[in-house]
Amino acid sequence: MKINKLSIAVVFLSGSMFYAQETKQDTIIKEKKIDGVVIQGSSNKKTETAVLGEQKKAIIQKQAISAEEISRKGISNVEQGLTKVTGITTVEGRGLFVRGLEERYNYLLINGLGSPSNNPFQKIIALKQFPTDVVGKLNIYKTFNSNLYGDFAGATFDIETLTIDKPFTKIEFSVGVNTLSTFRNNFKIAEGADGMNGYLGLNSRDRRLPDEIRNSRPDNYKFTPDQSLNSFKDSWNVDNVKSMPNTSIGFTTAQKVKMGETGNLGILFSLNQGSKFEYKDGDNNQFKGQGKNSFIENMNYLNRKQYNYETESSVLLGLGYKNKGTNVNLNAIYLQNVNNIIEDNYGYKDGQVLNKTTFFRTNQLDISRFLDLQLTASQKINERHQVKAGASYVINNYQQPDRKIIEGNRIDPTTGNTLSNDNIAMRYGGNNIIRQYLDVDSRFYGSAFAEYQLSLGEKGDRKDFPIQIAVGYNGFSDFRKTSYRFIFGRTSTSSAPFVINIDTPQDIFNASLRNGDLYYQEGSDVSQYYSSFYQIINGGYANVNLKPSDSWDILLGARYENDMTLIRYSEQSAENKINLDKNKNFFLPSISVKKALNNKNNLRFSFSKTVTRPILIETMPITYINPDNVNIVGNPAIQNSENYNFDLKWEYFPTNKEMFAVNLFAKRIDNAIERSLVASGNATGSTITFFNAKKADLFGIELEGIFSLGRISEALRSFTLGANATIMHSDVERSQDQLNMERPDWFALTGETLRKRGLQGASPYTINADLKYELKNRNNLAHTFSLVYNVSGSKIYATGGAGTDNYYEKPFNQIDFVYQGQLTKNWNVKFAVQNLLDSKYKILIGDKNYLPTNFEQGNNTLTNYYRGTTFNLTVGYTF
Repeated sequence: MKINKLSIAVVFLSGSMFYAQETKQDTIIKEKKIDGVVIQGSSNKKTETAVLGEQKKAIIQKQAISAEEISRKGISNVEQGLTKVTGITTVEGRGLFVRGLEERYNYLLINGLGSPSNNPFQKIIALKQFPTDVVGKLNIYKTFNSNLYGDFAGATFDIETLTIDKPFTKIEFSVGVNTLSTFRNNFKIAEGADGMNGYLGLNSRDRRLPDEIRNSRPDNYKFTPDQSLNSFKDSWNVDNVKSMPNTSIGFTTAQKVKMGETGNLGILFSLNQGSKFEYKDGDNNQFKGQGKNSFIENMNYLNRKQYNYETESSVLLGLGYKNKGTNVNLNAIYLQNVNNIIEDNYGYKDGQVLNKTTFFRTNQLDISRFLDLQLTASQKINERHQVKAGASYVINNYQQPDRKIIEGNRIDPTTGNTLSNDNIAMRYGGNNIIRQYLDVDSRFYGSAFAEYQLSLGEKGDRKDFPIQIAVGYNGFSDFRKTSYRFIFGRTSTSSAPFVINIDTPQDIFNASLRNGDLYYQEGSDVSQYYSSFYQIINGGYANVNLKPSDSWDILLGARYENDMTLIRYSEQSAENKINLDKNKNFFLPSISVKKALNNKNNLRFSFSKTVTRPILIETMPITYINPDNVNIVGNPAIQNSENYNFDLKWEYFPTNKEMFAVNLFAKRIDNAIERSLVASGNATGSTITFFNAKKADLFGIELEGIFSLGRISEALRSFTLGANATIMHSDVERSQDQLNMERPDWFALTGETLRKRGLQGASPYTINADLKYELKNRNNLAHTFSLVYNVSGSKIYATGGAGTDNYYEKPFNQIDFVYQGQLTKNWNVKFAVQNLLDSKYKILIGDKNYLPTNFEQGNNTLTNYYRGTTFNLTVGYTF
């Protein structure tokens, strides 16, 4: 390593300030991210008991994770926290699944305001980027109410940022080692990425489009030898380093200032910086069928080694003023994620079985910047009237600048022998040298809400008025543009094969550029390199909350939502842009009923209609190119899903710290969106694309319990068991587009039909559990030990086609151990062991193919790898 990776707040701030001073000139535009910070109220809502009490009283089905539980379970980011909730699991690189539904069915709020994704491949922010140091509570809404956005089927997550109960300042440092990734020699990283610029994400400046084409339309520009040498600032070379322990440092301070007789000003500032090394090694295969009398065979048979060096940064600032019935909050969060990826593949692709010595490398930088500025306010006019409003402005950018791809083989062109691991043979031309530039830039994102609440009737001895009415508005505008450009290494002569060291090819390339054997030329399609996405959502709603008695609570809601979506793009080689207008109006009713059978039992029912909007990549009109020829093709014609949701739930609260619940649920999803993986139409490679199903039906049961084991024996009174499980069945009716894609050609002659299947992404079961042991020493300082387990059942990763079965993501069993200890009044320590079982993550092709199989070495794996076991120690000091 060139530097010590200890995070220093002053260094990071100076880096952020330098970034903010850059001018916005190129297609790789900066992205800044800030998530809201609210300082409000003085009551402590952070304890698990308080959160459980709030869940018991709420009219809609709402679950939450308190700051106390976040701390106890050693949760360092929001994504980890949400996986502890009934029916929620995280899936490798694809976000959170709720009740077995893909992430596209979820929506994110931050302090009640809409938040766009900072990644076109995900529906919501990668919540692992959001540190929990400033989280007061994570709210999870699994039933819909009209004041939520209509984009709802799995859940809506609302991150409530930290409330200040008392002033504090906290410094925390963490160090972790992974059994697979840490202290690995020859860990590969892009040249210069392990320096300070790489640590702060500033190395992306060297990977921008060259000046010669940055602000112009593609025109097959041919770079001169001098330009080819000097206009590309980033090297093809790769450094080999020793991967160091993962580290992070955090600083949080919350202060109160007296304002007048009754007012208070709260100030919250938090800074977090961390780095992580991750190594993966496993299969990267693809399969295809050639027709009725053929086999399902390998298209690709590859071994993949991936090296990830990732840094995450966040800066949060909140100002909150409170005076009697007045609350005003100004919040800001900047999030940045930088992932330097080196990926090597060995084997064969595109069915070239005789060429099993193919090698190709991808040198990739993923960087997202997200800045969210929020202003929210509420005013209690009197006991019967209250108003609240809020607005946010987001600057948001995702980039893959200068994604370099190089390809060759492992055979010495002179001797025919296999080359050493560091060397490959290659020749210029044939798309063996490619530079890709992807930029998804937010031109504008704004979100706002306003609500008026009116209470009618007389409370009498009750806490609440019998009739509560709310009318309001919320909506957002999201304008983005996409630029996707290619530069190829070309040659003007017939290039003979030559041998290079794959880690240090730059000198050979430079010599070839000087003597004219190699030059760079842009090869972007002038019609397709650029597209635009415009979406404006305006929603008006009204709620009537009726409480005819202390035991009945009825919430009636109606929401009208207008969705104005416009996609501007071009078909390949077309002269004019296509304007795809998707203007839709939705009326979304909802009803929730709670009957308190007694002070310990609740019975709930809810019904709602909602919509689901696709992830950006699912509708983005580009073909995202991968070197293994597994390309992602967006479908701009994809339609929103329309969902009908039913829930019936019984809750039992034996004590204020215990709970047991049974929830029956069902959903009808019209135009359900599904991922497909099929052979490409050009007979080489595979395509991941997206279609609407005609409809999908789901029904299931959720079980949840939190119990003190002291009920079994007094000797176990310090133990608490929390467990939840979701069991679900789904059934899909395919659309005509899916039938055309999935049905083999010979079915038209034989009359065969496709087998029934479940919804893509829907898991038949999900289990989460944790066992907690808590003790207090003679100084009344708490120590807790927790075992946490989660798993979800086998689910369809992607539907197959042309004779193949579906592709299934197999169960991944994870057990974590967490110790949380308060050593003194000021010092605390956490020790966590994650992924104790070190299970293998894997996606397999199913065993019900419509053709016999002939897999290479009998291997039916699409992809697999181990993640290793991580040991993490965190030490904090609070004063």
